[in-house]
Amino acid sequence: MSVRSAVLDQFRLVAREQGKELAPLSDDLVLLESGLDSLCFAIVVVRLEDSLGFDPFSAADGIDFPRNLGEFVKFYEDAAK
Repeated sequence: MSVRSAVLDQFRLVAREQGKELAPLSDDLVLLESGLDSLCFAIVVVRLEDSLGFDPFSAADGIDFPRNLGEFVKFYEDAAK
């Protein structure tokens, strides 16, 4: 499974489990407008760490949090290299 697929799957799964209406997923989707709240994002990050084996947020110093879905996916893809 690709990193992109893992991220998108977790967004969909967490939204469904938390009863959130997820906006259509596209690279330019602003994360704050995705329909997920901070708890949802925390769940997504923890689950991605479990499935991918790494957490790019804990490994990076002084990072800017990704603003849109494309940046979020790229952040994970870059950390996987």
